[in-house]
Amino acid sequence: MPNALFYQPSSGLSGDMHLAALLDLGVPAEWLNEQLNRLPVAGQFELEIQPAVKMGISGTQVRVHAQDQHHHRHHSTIVKMIREAGYSAAVEQRALAMFAAIAKAEAKIHNIDVEAVHFHEVGAIDSIVDIVGAALCIDYFTPTTVLSNPVEVGSGFVNCAHGRFPVPAPATQELLAGMPCTYGTVQGEATTPTGAAILAVNADEHSPKGMFTPHKIGYGIGHKDFDVPNVVRVVLGDYAAASLEEQHVKIEANIDDMTPEALAPLAERLFSAGAVDVYFTPILMKKGRPAQCISALCHAAEQQAVSDALLNHSSTIGLRVIPFAKQVLPRVTKTFTTSLGEVQIKEVTQPDGRTRWKSEHTDILRIAEQHGLDYQQAKAQTDFEIQQQLTTP
Repeated sequence: MPNALFYQPSSGLSGDMHLAALLDLGVPAEWLNEQLNRLPVAGQFELEIQPAVKMGISGTQVRVHAQDQHHHRHHSTIVKMIREAGYSAAVEQRALAMFAAIAKAEAKIHNIDVEAVHFHEVGAIDSIVDIVGAALCIDYFTPTTVLSNPVEVGSGFVNCAHGRFPVPAPATQELLAGMPCTYGTVQGEATTPTGAAILAVNADEHSPKGMFTPHKIGYGIGHKDFDVPNVVRVVLGDYAAASLEEQHVKIEANIDDMTPEALAPLAERLFSAGAVDVYFTPILMKKGRPAQCISALCHAAEQQAVSDALLNHSSTIGLRVIPFAKQVLPRVTKTFTTSLGEVQIKEVTQPDGRTRWKSEHTDILRIAEQHGLDYQQAKAQTDFEIQQQLTTP
């Protein structure tokens, strides 16, 4: 079974679109209805599930028809409803976590205690079905990780219980705090508080950097019409997360007011902070001012330390952080005994299968100093002897 769910909400996310996408991905509609009818509001709602097309994209569309449109339910009332349904611990915990996130957001917005929160739109039966249904559908696939690309929030204004607000609605924006978002791709509300809560609680990694292998794809079709297809794509697949040691960044700053003598100690500071390479590139800035572009390469795990070192020990007031990928040839380290002493080499294998090698710079320096030779003499002698050993059967 694939281990990851990957959300791609380029047109936003709502509760009904989410249900539709996971049904399209393979959740059995009959099973979902049976599970939802365990809620103590059974018979008060109906799921309308049908195939749909939006701007040429085929998928599934869901609409929750609720008899009771009572919007004002206290947080504790909804908690009781979910616990009375008798779901598995995993489903119950996931559903309660989503409502708790919304309650926390509302409490902050209105400056009240979480215990005092009562829901408006999110307290309606259709929203309860959306959120509990989300917990059921995610649990159905038992993913070990949930991924998400940046979510589109929309633009314009939205009418909610407390008046007319610019998109995103206050609760939506609060729930999306700390998550990568895009704004203004579509006109209107693209992500609802329910959709924001689903991503906020369930997504383990945003803008994933690891290797994802897709296996099955589901499309949830929205009811609104935008200038782009109003669909959310959710993909079931295998994910191999990239460790921080496998992620790399380049940290750069343009500096025109440091002397050349100050650059060498700055490079040492950057190396000490964790940079694996530091280099300076002469550039011309505006008005023809000569300057240096300082670049420090490091693993993502050392990004903060290297950034702090550059800001603390240079005259720059800002910097750029650029993620990048590396392609590295397979290599091995070998040690050879020469007439001048031991020398390590790095031997790499090229894509065409040929190998090449290079002697370790620090070893050549050491040998040159020990024997009173210049660097080129020491390198020529040791490299010659190493090549003989490599070519001798």
